[in-house]
Amino acid sequence: MINSIIQDAQEGTELLNDGESVEKTLSIIELITSGGTAGMIIITILFVLLIVATYIYFERLFAIKAASKIDANFMNQIKDHVSNGKIDSAQMLCAQVNSPVSRLISKGITRIGKPLEDINTAIENAGRLEIYSLEKNVSVLATISGAAPMIGFLGTVIGMILSIFEIANSGGQIDIKLLADGLYTAMTTTVAGLIVGIIGYIAYNHLVVKTDKVVYQMEANSLEFLDHLNEPI
Repeated sequence: MINSIIQDAQEGTELLNDGESVEKTLSIIELITSGGTAGMIIITILFVLLIVATYIYFERLFAIKAASKIDANFMNQIKDHVSNGKIDSAQMLCAQVNSPVSRLISKGITRIGKPLEDINTAIENAGRLEIYSLEKNVSVLATISGAAPMIGFLGTVIGMILSIFEIANSGGQIDIKLLADGLYTAMTTTVAGLIVGIIGYIAYNHLVVKTDKVVYQMEANSLEFLDHLNEPI
């Protein structure tokens, strides 16, 4: 009896005292490799997309966080310099801070003396460039969030085709072992595609929210600067 139990355990089935059996479980690596060559290729593509999405997310997150940092007294100092006619000091302060807000204000300072509409236009043009810089590569995340599930579904179709092919070659007799590779390909690629797509979607929307906060900060400080220029002397 003991020898029988040991032999069954080596085959992946463990017998209990009451005669019940416990099925062997698959690890994640075994589950992925069970999908065959087609499944491995698609999983590899999805894994590369996951790495790209992760890199873009953290790179942009740190860049946006750095862009949102600004001294609370920055605008007060700028207004004091402009009011006292210290244009060079104001420009120097903007250069020291070196943030999207300071670059917008610096652009407006260079137009002091011209009509307020021209100053506003210059700030708006500079703002578009700053927003483009903040949103760099963020659209790639949106592409990955949409493409990853479709790639996963492609694996599903390929897996079903492989299963049907095996059924056709077996003369119509269904053997689950023959269908295993196709079914594993279909299921694993679908799950992997959805996981990568969900991660990409969440990362994209989080960066959009962070970017919108910086854009609001830029607009608020720009309006404060223009209002100061429009104040009567």
